[in-house]
Amino acid sequence: MPVTPYRTNLFQDRKDLYQFLLACQQVSIEKECTQIASISLEIDPIDPLAVLHCLSKPSQLSFYFEKRGQDERIGESSRRAIAAIGAVSSLKVEGSQRFAQAQDFIESCLINTIKTGDLSLPLSGPHFFGGFTFFEETPTKEAYFPNSTLFLPRWQVACQANRYVLVANFAIDASANLESLLDRAWGDFQKITAIKYRVPEVNFQGRGIFDQRDITDTKYFKLAVLSALEAIESKQFNKIVLAHAIDVISPTLFHVIHSLSNLRRFYPDCYVFCLSNGKGQNFIGASPERLLSIQDQELLTDALAGSFPRGKTALEDANLARGLLNSEKEIREHQVVIDFLTQSLSRLGLMPRRSLSPHLLQLSNIQHLRTPIRATVPADVSLLQILAELHPTPAVAGAPRDIACQRIRSYEAFERSLYAAPLGWLDHKGNGEFIVGIRSALVNGCSARLYAGAGIVAGSDPEKELTEIKLKLQALLQALV
Repeated sequence: MPVTPYRTNLFQDRKDLYQFLLACQQVSIEKECTQIASISLEIDPIDPLAVLHCLSKPSQLSFYFEKRGQDERIGESSRRAIAAIGAVSSLKVEGSQRFAQAQDFIESCLINTIKTGDLSLPLSGPHFFGGFTFFEETPTKEAYFPNSTLFLPRWQVACQANRYVLVANFAIDASANLESLLDRAWGDFQKITAIKYRVPEVNFQGRGIFDQRDITDTKYFKLAVLSALEAIESKQFNKIVLAHAIDVISPTLFHVIHSLSNLRRFYPDCYVFCLSNGKGQNFIGASPERLLSIQDQELLTDALAGSFPRGKTALEDANLARGLLNSEKEIREHQVVIDFLTQSLSRLGLMPRRSLSPHLLQLSNIQHLRTPIRATVPADVSLLQILAELHPTPAVAGAPRDIACQRIRSYEAFERSLYAAPLGWLDHKGNGEFIVGIRSALVNGCSARLYAGAGIVAGSDPEKELTEIKLKLQALLQALV
C-alpha cells in the first residue's frame, strides 16, 4: 500500500489530480490489477450529515456515524462524525466465516491502494464501513440487508477535534477513462465544498399521525418472558434477551436525514448511525452501547446491562439511580456481561482491565449500569477477530450464548436483521469502532420497523420488562419525521 507524495490538496489543480490518477493507472497496468487511488485532505468546516443529505442517492451504499459528548480517551468533550457515500469496492458474504472473509477483503483492497495527501489528519486515509446481521444464517428472501455488508466509499467526509477531513477513493484499471473520471470527481468535490449549512433542526414529532402496530401481540411477549423464566428456573440458561418490534406507518415518506438530525440532538451521548443498503432502505438508530473501539492498539469495550427509567423530578431521579446501583437483579445481569467480555478477551490473549464497580450511563429517558473495559491489542490480533469473538454479547443475546440464541429464534416471531448487531468502521491502520445496533429502526419509505429488547434473568417481571421495552421504543418514536 504505497504512499505517493503529491501536493497536500490535489483538488486545487485539475492537472495535478489527473497526473496522480494517470500514475495510478500505470501501476494498474504493470500489476495487471485494479488500483484504488485514495486522496486525503483537510477542508473547511462542514456538517457531514449535510454532505450525506446532498450527495447520497437511494441507489448507493452509504453510512453515517456520529458521537458527541465526552471522549473517554482524552477526557474532553468532543464530536466525531463520518459520512461515507458510494462504493468503489464492496463485500457481501454469509456464514460463520463472515468476519474472516471481511478481513481478507480489507487486506486485499489495501494491498492495491495508493494513498496520497495528509495522512496525519484524524480519520484520514481509506476507511471501510458496514454492518453484520445479528444471526450469521442466510436471511429470509424478504430481508433487506445481507448477513454482512462492508464497503470502501467513493467519498468520506469526517470531523473530529475541530478538524474536517475529506477522503476520496477511485478504482482505476487499464481501461478507465481518466478524463471522464476526473470530470465526475471534480464536480462532486465542488458540490461538497459548496455546502455551507448544517441540517436544520426539525421539532415536529409525528407520533400523533403515525399508525403503530405491534408485530406480535404484547401478550405474546409476556408469555415468552414467563416461558424463559421457567427455563431459567430449570437451569437451561441463565439469561436471555427478548426483543419486541412495532411497525410505524406514516402518511408521507419518512425523512431519514431529519430523523438522524433529531436523534443526534435528543441523544447527544449516544452513537447516531445509519446504514443504507443501496436499494432504498435505511437502518438508523441512536445506540448507547459501544461494542468495541481500537485506537493505536488500545481497545475499549463496554459492559452495558441493567436498566431503570429516569425520574420526573430531581429527587425521584436520584432515588431511581440509587435503586439501580443497589439492585441485586440488575447488578447480576450486568455481571454476566462483564464476565463474558473479560473471558472472551482473555481467550484472545488480551489482558482486560476494568473498574471494580459499575457507574451510571444516564440518557434522557433511561439509565443503565455501565463498566468500561480496556485492553492492549497485540499486533497480530485484528479488530474483526475480536468482533467475531464478542458478538453477540449477553447484553443482547443471553448466557450461555449459543443456547440463548437458539431460544431467541423460537421466542421471536420476526427477523432481527441488523437489530442488536455490530455496525461501524475500520481504517487502514487497524483502528476502528463498532457499536451495537439497538434503539434502532428499519426505515422503508412510509413504514418503519422499530426494535427494542429486555434482558430476562431470574426475578424478571413480564409487565416490568414490557414497560422497559416501551420506554426504549420512545427513543425512535420521538425522533422519526
